[in-house]
Amino acid sequence: MIARGAMLGPNQPVILHMLDIEPAAEALKGVKMELMDAALPLLRGIVASTDVAEACKGVNIAVMLGGFPRKEGMERKDVMSKNVSIYKAQASALEKHAAADCKVLVVANPANTNALILKEFAPSIPDKNITCLTRLDHNRALAQIAERTKVHVSEVKNVIIWGNHSSTQYPDVNHATVQDKPVREAVSDDEWLNNEFISTVQQRGAAIIKARKLSSALSAASSACDHVRDWVLGTPKGSWVSMGVYSDGSYGIQPGLIYSFPVTCEKGGWSIVQGLEIDAFSRDKMDKTAQELIEEKELAKSCLN
Repeated sequence: MIARGAMLGPNQPVILHMLDIEPAAEALKGVKMELMDAALPLLRGIVASTDVAEACKGVNIAVMLGGFPRKEGMERKDVMSKNVSIYKAQASALEKHAAADCKVLVVANPANTNALILKEFAPSIPDKNITCLTRLDHNRALAQIAERTKVHVSEVKNVIIWGNHSSTQYPDVNHATVQDKPVREAVSDDEWLNNEFISTVQQRGAAIIKARKLSSALSAASSACDHVRDWVLGTPKGSWVSMGVYSDGSYGIQPGLIYSFPVTCEKGGWSIVQGLEIDAFSRDKMDKTAQELIEEKELAKSCLN
């Protein structure tokens, strides 16, 4: 997708730097061969490496897919401590070797907290250049509303994912529209919107694992491209997207958390959409997911210590 222009537009040549762990070195060679064999016009070079310093050298955009998945019988703290060490090492490599303007997107879970660890150990990368992926949840919410109202997904706009990329996230439709009509009016079923819709979006990743026996692949890759494309090239006028970004205290969210907000992007930067009205139902959900992020942050800190 990146090499076909889905991430940076159809006229931007790219050099792909691919990093994997030592046991996957042979498979990585195979991926490099396939990329070469696809004869992609935008692909101007490939670096395939198991050396983190070599892979990070001079990169302008880093998409962090590597993380340790939670396995049966593992406590949250076990997963967190493995991810803390992975992200500490990768942050140090980005800090030393990436381009000064490097933009970082963390995909691996726990995405928000992994991004926070990365920020901690790559202090010279600006706060605004470290984000995590909640665009997948955003796209899932758009798709659910489109299916429910029987319209094309491009006619649904301005849903919001608040908070953590976890089952506490809050998919909010109070400011969203379907064919320029408020979603609540278009759906006309508050019971569904306040319950089933929210839990479907929250649990969609688990539902995919149950069906495929593997986690989301195509949809995650597609939304990572969407996230970076809008960040670099800008969001369409009059609409916003959801991104996990460094909180500045907007909407009463503790500053310093990586929290998903509605944002607009322009000239390679993002801004949190301000002044949206928050009702009591939304406030409660937004605070619950913020609380989970505060707990994760404390857990990560204890793993570091």
